[in-house]
Amino acid sequence: MEIARRAKALGADTVLICDTHWVINAGFHINANNRFKGVFTSNEFPQFIQNMEYDYEGNPALGDAVAKAATKMGVYTLAHHLDSLKMEYGTLVPMRFMSRAHRMKVVSVAAWCTVHSHEESRVIGEAIAAAVKALDSKVLLVASGSLSHKIWPNKDYAANNGTFTISSEFNRQMDLHVLEMWQRGDHATFLKKLPEYAQHCCGEGSMHDTAMLYGALGWNSYQGKCEVVTPYFPSSGTGQTNVIFLVT
Repeated sequence: MEIARRAKALGADTVLICDTHWVINAGFHINANNRFKGVFTSNEFPQFIQNMEYDYEGNPALGDAVAKAATKMGVYTLAHHLDSLKMEYGTLVPMRFMSRAHRMKVVSVAAWCTVHSHEESRVIGEAIAAAVKALDSKVLLVASGSLSHKIWPNKDYAANNGTFTISSEFNRQMDLHVLEMWQRGDHATFLKKLPEYAQHCCGEGSMHDTAMLYGALGWNSYQGKCEVVTPYFPSSGTGQTNVIFLVT
């Protein structure tokens, strides 16, 4: 909610979420419908998230502009306006909390990319920045994914209180190291290690959401010092936090 409060204070009217729970296999895809309404139960963790009602306004103009810009930059991208294309977990969960502090329009970008490169996702981020600038919009950009993402093996889940613990000490140490790098603004070094970090620490969706975020920020030219607004915590074996990448 703190992030939404700050977005409201800055006049943001739309949130664009790069969603690592929306899996795609060819091209890049944007859910740019004008309204999203329904009831959601997680097929991954139905014991935790069930019968969650939602009703949000979309921003089709922004979604279309991102798809057009990305395709022009050489990365084939489609924006969709389909009532039957539902929002995924990585969009609905942050919206659930943020909407309590600030009701924003929402656009969702698929960021679980199975055959795509980080370089392509970087271009998606650049297209997001270009579209926002062209429309003179005030947009909150959210990279919705974990840091490390190694779920506990089922046989070990209950014995290790798996809902509230990390599955790998190596992953935890790497996550904390990354947070330190972000806080001191060492983004150029982080980007050099991003591919291996995503691979060896099982980054969610191969961390394509992170590549999109950095693409929008200017990649390794970004020098902002990040602010951790939620202390690092584990969830079902994965590493979680909320971090603000400041833009001046």
